[in-house]
Amino acid sequence: MFTGLVEETGQILSFEEGVRSWRLQVKADLSCQNVAVGDSIAVNGCCLTVIAFDTQTLTFDLLGETVRLTSFAGLEPGALVNLERSLLPTTRMGGHFVSGHVDTVGIITTIEPRGKDVYIQIEVAESFRKYLAYKGSVALDGISLTVAEVLENGLAIWIIPHTIEMTNLKQKQAGARINIEFDLLAKYVERLLQFHD
Repeated sequence: MFTGLVEETGQILSFEEGVRSWRLQVKADLSCQNVAVGDSIAVNGCCLTVIAFDTQTLTFDLLGETVRLTSFAGLEPGALVNLERSLLPTTRMGGHFVSGHVDTVGIITTIEPRGKDVYIQIEVAESFRKYLAYKGSVALDGISLTVAEVLENGLAIWIIPHTIEMTNLKQKQAGARINIEFDLLAKYVERLLQFHD
């Protein structure tokens, strides 16, 4: 479980398909501290298991299904990824509850400065738009954000300069793919209503 408050951006060193899995290596600083093999780390909002590490590198194995359902397939060495270590009992609870299970991939259609902030529009597949609510929570590449507008084809958000500086959003452009995880509550309510009906 995560909060959606990104701790740092890591840099992809390599991402290659192997005989048994896809292997991802990420250069990091903070996330390499007090880590152990088997720990969970959210990488662009996707919960991955550490299989090896050293003082500056984290290594993960990814399922083919994970690559297919997320934006990882388009990432190349040098790209920045958002990193967050999993919650501890002593962790302050900011952001919102993020499971690290990516629901879908959206497409950034607009990303531009407006005044002191940045405005972003994201196209979302029609089957997932039901989970969007004005002022509701959403995780984009693992970043806990508030939905500013529910649009006909997706959502819009406003980003403060600090969020741009601390995350991979500074590298994003229109046309980029972005991992989306919708609020858990919306999905549980939907499931309960299916049984109620």
